[in-house]
Amino acid sequence: MKFISEFRDPELVEKYITEIRRTVTQPWSIMEVCGGQTHSLVKNGLLQLLPPEIRMIHGPGCPVCVTPLHLIDKAVHLAIDKGVILCSFGDMLRVPGSRMSLLEAKAKGADVRILYSPLEAVKIAAENPAREVVFFAVGFETTAPANALSVIHAHRAGLKNYSILASHVLVPPAIAAVMEDEDVRIQAFLAAGHVCAIMGIDEYYPLVEKYHVPVVVTGFEPVDLLQGILMTVKQLEAGEQRLENQYSRVVRPEGNAEARNIIGEVFEISDREWRGIGTIPGSGYEVREAYAAYDSNRKFDMPLEKAPENALCIAGQVLKGIKKPHECSQFGKACTPQNPLGAPMVSSEGACAAYYHFSQS
Repeated sequence: MKFISEFRDPELVEKYITEIRRTVTQPWSIMEVCGGQTHSLVKNGLLQLLPPEIRMIHGPGCPVCVTPLHLIDKAVHLAIDKGVILCSFGDMLRVPGSRMSLLEAKAKGADVRILYSPLEAVKIAAENPAREVVFFAVGFETTAPANALSVIHAHRAGLKNYSILASHVLVPPAIAAVMEDEDVRIQAFLAAGHVCAIMGIDEYYPLVEKYHVPVVVTGFEPVDLLQGILMTVKQLEAGEQRLENQYSRVVRPEGNAEARNIIGEVFEISDREWRGIGTIPGSGYEVREAYAAYDSNRKFDMPLEKAPENALCIAGQVLKGIKKPHECSQFGKACTPQNPLGAPMVSSEGACAAYYHFSQS
């Protein structure tokens, strides 16, 4: 398939691996921000092909993984106690809450439905006017346009029984938080290409300037990642700090103006809690006052106390790149995809899941 197969070409993979080996002269720590990039690195064995001087550090770019515990509890509360039709993407269902996961709620009889698009949830609301329908709106900037569009469609259709439980997080503030953490030592970043396809790349210039680190926007295929790593290593070796766009076949500098306008109509930037990390200022989206009727947090009374995280789970350290998944004492033992202690073990973008399924180290 054009634009896919050529970026999995073994000859190009070998070419970039060879160039990286020829270029690197000292150790460098590079964080790939997105969980999709992590899965590609692990699944395709790229970590083993890279020279030992290159240390890839897995970042917090898994929106399911960083959805806070109390939001999972709210979703369960809505499904079990409020009796709503709770709609969600599939990878949210196994994420543990303090009470239970959404999958467990479904097993107990709650009406929990797996969807591929929030617009399906709007259709369900139109077909069930006597039931409240809630879509669990989780994601980075990539899923925000569709979630916002569902609110706009529901508003235009005059639906009173549709709302979203928003858990949107933003990438640039997460990079800033990583760089501000005294336990983290990152020298460069691979930025997520799909996020930049929506938002453009301008938000990354201030990060490069403030923290003096190279940032290279990359795609997700093996050749994309290796070319991005090579571009990053060349900068590091030359003592340069610039923003570069490896994923230019998809990412335009200005992003997608229409998608950004839709986001801006429904959402506004707010502080956001990240599971295992804490609250990061200006790192999330909340539903604007103009669309408050479609905000589940405002629509429903949910007097839930915040529960503590599982003390055995080191998800926060994994998400900040301080530890690798296999360095957790519970990895593959008490914590498995069938019995997860934390979200990174069950999310399709979680680093722990990637190591569990694809890595021997």
